[in-house]
Amino acid sequence: MRFRVAAAQYPIERLASWSAYRTKLTRWVAEAAANGANLLVFPEYGAMELASLDPATEGDLTASLDAVSALLPQVDALHADLARQHQVHILAASAPRRDADGTARNAVRLFVPSGAWATQDKLVMTRFEREQWHISPGTVLLLFDTALGKIGVVICYDSEFPLLARALVEAGAEVLLVPSCTDTLHGYWRVRIGSQARALEGQCFTVQSPTVGTAEWSPAVDVNRGAAGIFGPPDRGMPEDGVIAIGTIDAAQWVFADIDTARVAELRRDGGVLNARDWADQPGAVPLPPVTRVALR
Repeated sequence: MRFRVAAAQYPIERLASWSAYRTKLTRWVAEAAANGANLLVFPEYGAMELASLDPATEGDLTASLDAVSALLPQVDALHADLARQHQVHILAASAPRRDADGTARNAVRLFVPSGAWATQDKLVMTRFEREQWHISPGTVLLLFDTALGKIGVVICYDSEFPLLARALVEAGAEVLLVPSCTDTLHGYWRVRIGSQARALEGQCFTVQSPTVGTAEWSPAVDVNRGAAGIFGPPDRGMPEDGVIAIGTIDAAQWVFADIDTARVAELRRDGGVLNARDWADQPGAVPLPPVTRVALR
């Protein structure tokens, strides 16, 4: 399957109103669609800019979490409408979600052109999420079977743990989406190196989308560094460094690349190396976490 990916370097901004957010997101989606993108990837915690709609939450991690969580039904309805309108797949920026039992989790939602959608929770928490924000890990790893192929999501820190991606690869993933949010270039490079390593190991495509910009009013996303990138395994027919497309550090922009998932099958069958096949040959290979398959059409 050939299609165009758009990875956002999405700026966190203070919003004057819900209308301002709707206008911003609509503009970003329309721009990517106008450039022929079929799959749009937004970053981890990009939805935290919505906390600016309630100035009373400024400086308060818990209050900002709850303010954004309360808006998720409106956010999701808007994304579903935009996916239908432009006939695109959209990985919405992740947001903290307060569940009925009081637990908070970091979740992304993948929307398809029909307006249908499904949620992937982050599975491994960073120190900030665990120790300061009290975000809890999800428990289920999903593989999305879409019209564009089989897609998995490893959210930011999740990309730095190979068994999660490997489980998705063994379930059939051809593309791994890596929404990220990092406040230093050290963090950006950790996620980028993880993304490229997962592309190498799984002989698949990975797509990293970061937040950028500063938001002094937010205790969660005050500083945001990084560049969007689309990566593949450094093998025959791919760039020698595995970098298919890369953005300018810290710029607000879309990064586009055309990919063909048929290349994944070809390289896994007859690449210069066969990392995907040879995983089990490494000493100490262990059982992988279970993957739940979701048909999303």
